[in-house]
Amino acid sequence: MLRAELGHADVIVILSGSNVYRERAQRAAQLYAEGRAPLILLTNDTTRGGWSTKLQTNPQFVERAKEELRLRGVPETSIVVAPQPVASTYDEASAVRQFVVDRKIRSVLLVTSAFHSRRTLWTFKKVLADTGVGIGLEFSSVPSTTSSLFWWFSPQGWRNVAGEYVKMFYYWLKV
Repeated sequence: MLRAELGHADVIVILSGSNVYRERAQRAAQLYAEGRAPLILLTNDTTRGGWSTKLQTNPQFVERAKEELRLRGVPETSIVVAPQPVASTYDEASAVRQFVVDRKIRSVLLVTSAFHSRRTLWTFKKVLADTGVGIGLEFSSVPSTTSSLFWWFSPQGWRNVAGEYVKMFYYWLKV
């Protein structure tokens, strides 16, 4: 787990993550309520979730994250979805780069999962290196089905940690 302190940012960025969208959106809404940034940017991996009886469709997880933000008091006018779809953390960093350059943004506060924090921060620092954009990182809580102290002892925790080591090595070679 890695956190990068940043008291205030121009935008909070929620990284995609279909099975953890709720935890990430909840953390971002909390940061928004604390006044840490006036805007929230969502990346969109275009993954659809399960059936919604209310909507009578299978909404994308980005739509579910937007709804979670609205339910937690974030106004619609403070939520933006990055226009290009993403398929990786590198894609997300590239989409955020385009967003911050276009809008002349000077600082971003990333919200992701604890297991994903190290690779996220490394990737964003690399992709945004020449922009002068300040980068902070806060991680969301672990899913409520797992103890926050021992999350990495669970089978899912082992898969996440092992997967991150493989992905980090790949990113180190290729990015």
